[in-house]
Amino acid sequence: MKVLMINGSPHAEGNTSIALHEMQKIFEVEGVETTMLHIGNKAIRGCADCGYCSSHGKCVFDDMVNEAAPLFEEADGLVVGTPVYYGSPNATLVGFLDRLFFSTPFEKRMKVGAGIVCARRGGNTASFDMLNKYFTISQMPVASSRYWNLIHGTAPGEAAGDAEGLQTMRILARNMTFLMRSIALGKEKYGLPEKEEGVFTNFIR
Repeated sequence: MKVLMINGSPHAEGNTSIALHEMQKIFEVEGVETTMLHIGNKAIRGCADCGYCSSHGKCVFDDMVNEAAPLFEEADGLVVGTPVYYGSPNATLVGFLDRLFFSTPFEKRMKVGAGIVCARRGGNTASFDMLNKYFTISQMPVASSRYWNLIHGTAPGEAAGDAEGLQTMRILARNMTFLMRSIALGKEKYGLPEKEEGVFTNFIR
């Protein structure tokens, strides 16, 4: 099993990192290989809707998105961590995810997704919901824990004192591992679900 972990915080060792590393420790115990990418402080722009990726299989902007793409393709699961800014994930992370999911042609069905959010106080559930949309539109099962995948902290290192948040991360990692293994066994025995061609209905014709 392989999991790609994305740190969307500008701070490589901030509170979002504490949550990600709490999951990573469980993955290591479970024998799951992890790759951690820190993209939150990179100069990553949003999608330009240029169409380059549809003919070339990669984004026209050759940055961390194209670097992460083969790691995502090889992974059985994807963990995305973000702080909350104005009730939303970090804008750099949003631009990264928009382009990563849109520009990559490989099969994402049945890869397991997990979004985790760090906030001082509010905006966490809205940000959590936004991250989950990337998974659900890609037919990726979403891993759950005993609570929403949240941790709280403001000052550097403060999230280490959120005992419930840390437990949520550990349970999430165990549940995600179980789900990835179960899907692998299911694919081996039954294969992937039947795939239909996309049907697109516009509101105005």
